[in-house]
Amino acid sequence: MDVIEEGKGRLFTDPDPDKARAFFRKKSRKMKNKLMSLKMAVETFVHDGDYLAIGGFGANRTPIAACHEIVRQGRKNMGFAGHTSTHDFQILSAGEVFDRLDIAYIIGLEARGLSQCARKYMQSGKVEISEWTNYSLAARLKAAAMGVPFVPTRNMLGTDTLKHSGAKVVACPFTGKKMTLQPALYPDVSVIHVHEADVFGNCRIKGIMISDDDLARASKHLIITTERLIPNEEIRRDPTSTKIPYYLVDAVCEIPFGAYPGTMPYEYFSDEDHLQAWLKAEKDPEEFKEFLKRNIYNCADNFEYIALNGGVARMYELRMKEFLLHKEAENGGL
Repeated sequence: MDVIEEGKGRLFTDPDPDKARAFFRKKSRKMKNKLMSLKMAVETFVHDGDYLAIGGFGANRTPIAACHEIVRQGRKNMGFAGHTSTHDFQILSAGEVFDRLDIAYIIGLEARGLSQCARKYMQSGKVEISEWTNYSLAARLKAAAMGVPFVPTRNMLGTDTLKHSGAKVVACPFTGKKMTLQPALYPDVSVIHVHEADVFGNCRIKGIMISDDDLARASKHLIITTERLIPNEEIRRDPTSTKIPYYLVDAVCEIPFGAYPGTMPYEYFSDEDHLQAWLKAEKDPEEFKEFLKRNIYNCADNFEYIALNGGVARMYELRMKEFLLHKEAENGGL
């Protein structure tokens, strides 16, 4: 196919499915115990210079504890997929974890406002960018999950986003119509937070998946953080509830409230007070430095972070709020 138009954005990952297949062919598919601490999982699988992707959607089911640990361990010079990215992007920007970025949705915390920290980092000149849309990044992960170098779409045509992306426009060999080729995206490492998992990595997710099923299949290494561990016998009793199978997973970390201060659907609501505290602290560089020290660098793990921000009592307030909102929705109140 002849290329009609192409963006000037750089591809930060290789879309060649055969090179990816060569890696996956050597990856163990043994059903073995992968349980480890989050600290060990990040030490083992997240390296400077890697390309990182984060699961969840916006502030929903986002592996915030893992983002804290990546910052705490001082990872640098990473690539990052800014796909439906909100508070996770804010945290990683605060740690200046990445220096190249595939942009779709960043800086904004949805209705909460814009992150000054993230904006400042993006305006610093330290980050090389390539622009996409949320759907484009979803299509790129779909291509990788399918084991093909690209998938054709009709989005971004006629936009400046296309001009700043790494996509190419071709004529469809069947119809002659213009199509955008979205190149496969294979992250070096990804982190996905789930509701339940066994020690082997079989995962259950409630609510919307967005692209996490494709992300799991596209990623060379996958860290799972889970609200709770369940026995493999429970997985086997209801195998159709397994959204991510064990052979895609490299590490399983049990992290209760691992999406806090975001929402974990059917588990707990977001802590809007704490998210606003982030936005307020960002306005003053010295105050923000102390805020990060207190909430990330001086916390050994997620348990200390939770204890610092209201502890179990606060978590159960957020759990009750999520429960009541779902009951109201069921009764037609929303």
